[in-house]
Amino acid sequence: MRSADELARPDPEALLAVAARADEGRGQLKIFFGAAPGVGKTFAMLEAARRAQAEGLDVVVGVVETHGRDETGALLAGLPALPLRQLSHRGVGLQEFDLDAALKRRPGLLLIDELAHTNAPGSRHPKRWQDVFELLAAGISVHTTLNVQHLESLNDVVAQITWIRVRETIPDAVFDRADEVELVDLPPDALLERLREGRVYLPEQARQAAHAFFRKGNLLALRELALRRMAQRVDSDVQAYRREHGIATMWPAGERLLVCVGPSPSGARLVRAAARIAASLRTEWIAVNVETPALALAGAAERDQLAGSLRLAESLGAEVLVLVDEAVADALIRLARERNVTRIVVGKPARRRWRDQLRRSLLRELVRGSDGIDIHVITGDREAPAKPPGRPGSEYSPAAHYLWCIALVAALTAVDSLLFPYVDRSDLIMQYIVGIMLAAVRFGPGPATMTALLSVAAFDFFYVPPYYTFAVSDGKYVLTFAVMLAVGLLISTLTARIRMQVEAARVRERRTAALYSLSRELAQLRHKVSIATCAARHIGETLGARVAVLLVDERGQLVPVQGTDAELVADPRELSVARWAFEHGPAGRDTDTLPGAAATHLPLVAAGRTIGVLSVEPGKRPRDTAAAQLLETLGSQTALALHRVLLAQEAQAAELRARAEELRSSLLSSVSHDLRTPLATITGAATTLLEGGPELPREVHRDLADAIREEAERLARLVGNLLDMSRLESGELVLAREWTPIDEPIGAALGRLEGRLAGRAVDVQIEPGLPLVALDAVLMEQMLTNLLENVTKYTPPGTPITVQAAREGESIVLEILDRGPGIADDALPRIFDKFVRAGGPPGTQGVGLGLAICRAVAEAHGGNITAGKRPGGGAVFRVTLPIGGVAPPIPAEEESE
Repeated sequence: MRSADELARPDPEALLAVAARADEGRGQLKIFFGAAPGVGKTFAMLEAARRAQAEGLDVVVGVVETHGRDETGALLAGLPALPLRQLSHRGVGLQEFDLDAALKRRPGLLLIDELAHTNAPGSRHPKRWQDVFELLAAGISVHTTLNVQHLESLNDVVAQITWIRVRETIPDAVFDRADEVELVDLPPDALLERLREGRVYLPEQARQAAHAFFRKGNLLALRELALRRMAQRVDSDVQAYRREHGIATMWPAGERLLVCVGPSPSGARLVRAAARIAASLRTEWIAVNVETPALALAGAAERDQLAGSLRLAESLGAEVLVLVDEAVADALIRLARERNVTRIVVGKPARRRWRDQLRRSLLRELVRGSDGIDIHVITGDREAPAKPPGRPGSEYSPAAHYLWCIALVAALTAVDSLLFPYVDRSDLIMQYIVGIMLAAVRFGPGPATMTALLSVAAFDFFYVPPYYTFAVSDGKYVLTFAVMLAVGLLISTLTARIRMQVEAARVRERRTAALYSLSRELAQLRHKVSIATCAARHIGETLGARVAVLLVDERGQLVPVQGTDAELVADPRELSVARWAFEHGPAGRDTDTLPGAAATHLPLVAAGRTIGVLSVEPGKRPRDTAAAQLLETLGSQTALALHRVLLAQEAQAAELRARAEELRSSLLSSVSHDLRTPLATITGAATTLLEGGPELPREVHRDLADAIREEAERLARLVGNLLDMSRLESGELVLAREWTPIDEPIGAALGRLEGRLAGRAVDVQIEPGLPLVALDAVLMEQMLTNLLENVTKYTPPGTPITVQAAREGESIVLEILDRGPGIADDALPRIFDKFVRAGGPPGTQGVGLGLAICRAVAEAHGGNITAGKRPGGGAVFRVTLPIGGVAPPIPAEEESE
């Protein structure tokens, strides 16, 4: 056991944590905590702020909601306030806390009301508590307010009580991170009176609240939740203070119970008694098992008894812990002091009193070391006396081991007989001690004890006068025999204990190796099926069991993963147990729910989310507590790996949604202007024609009609591009391929843009004898039209254009070249992306879809399109199209034409 000085010594880790927090330079966070709106949280925060200001602290109001309360508004007078940031969302003006202004101002204390508030879209952080954390990181202290219904862990409880789902919540870690929490409490009757007086909400809001949220039953329940949560917070603060200051003495400010559970038949009785004591004290309780080396190697029956007792404790509401230590009493007292336990419950010793005096007694050591802790001793079942856990060598060894030990003593005696004339008797004793050590190492404590007794008898009979008798003429040899026997027994005991520790370490090493191997392989996998298959293989090999992993498919059904033992859940009844486990918790064999099932079904849970089910059917070996714990750990590793994959998939889906939203926003922002411009022109020209009538000159009529036609064509091209782009990306467009000469779509595109190409020299160079190409002539014409139109937009009037077509291997290459300004280097990688425009002269119109459609058309034909700089200046667009096989022969009359 540790000394009192050791127990009173501060925990080095706790001291390092305190020093680290002191060096962080972070601001202090104080939360004014209440059960409901109107209890006075904001009022208390402002009063504290005024006191701090009176002490010379720079106090600034970041955002405070008065809700029309006069007394709250009066406290704001005289406190400097940051101006709120003005935002607009869907045409509605909003005011939000200005984080950047607060960081620039850097006050000593900042007041921020309603910590759970959701910020308006466009803010840096979606939640106000994230703004607060950025302020704390910058060294700014913050006072804020919070209601109990806004804690994430209590969200479901509050909804069940009030029938109102609170949407704005904060993680409990934010509440736990606060340096100080002050409870602002008000009885429900007083709060309802304030509500009727209009001191909580405006009259109309108050009437609605009184019939919904502000019912007395709701307020009583919320007040109890707030008080309980505050009590947990205070208890955590007390334990943290004791750890940081190395306080080993107990502070019985509140009751906490600990029960020691072992592999005893009376374990269930002990657990039930502890549960009754905890219920009468209305306190938390902990069920602890200390796994010693002997227990690690205990038999299956004893481990099953222990597992049943721990499951019973968990079902009765205990926190179940398993500690690994050689000294049970030390481990229990150490845990009790760490957790501020006031009472320890243990079972009454079942050994005989004389054996209890000779061996280490758990009860005696607890009583001696439990300074300030009450010890409760519970009597076990009379018909089922407790039996200590088995250990290696403690049971009867095989008879052959004892025969070997007899032979060993005989051999040592023969050797000593040869050495006796030449060596001292002490050297002979050392020979026998070495034999005792060999027997202890090889055969265990039982044969080693017999070897010690035989060695003493042989030494007395052969080497102590009078010889060949057991009589002793010299009394000093009696002490020699006693020391020899004691040393032999001590060596055998210590050797047996070392063997036991080695075996226990080997068992733990196998568990650690299994966990390490599984974790290492899972870390390298990226797919659910491969993770499930890997986990099933490892768990099956480690536990010698059949394993199946079930996941939810696209239809929402729980199905076994291919590669795992699907036959394990082939029975509909077994599959129904797995579904129950997925929805409610562990079920099946070795559990308290549906224990008649063939397999144990454990839900795979990670971050509070159930991902699937792990189904395990043990082999011939019975599954003990260690195997159950190992299975739970392996299942947790599997769940974490699957959760990682799901998070990656969700992140990818979120990224796709973000890209789609960005694309939609870009489309709306780009298309809205380009749609409005031609529509405005058409509307203006048509209005002028209608109002002017026949009085307008003929030339004006013609110009207005031409403007309507041009803008209508432009609008048609824009809408056509949008439709073509959507059809190409969705895969709805089916190519109508026909064997077509490449000069046909080129001629059609040039004819279509005849007006826009006026004044430009167009040089068409088509290699003679080009084969027919399997293509969609309409889409190809659209692609060439977009390319030529792009040249007319981005090159000065009169710039010559060259169109070339030639064969390269099994492809036809089309090139459109110009002598314009060319393409900028930074625009080349993105020039074929949607809604990307590469500059252009002033007044250039378009939304950046033309070249994106060209790339989609080229890729739909199995080709590609590239853009580059033309030697000597200008740009070149190169389209490569596969010929598409051997064209059918052309009829003679068509060939002659």
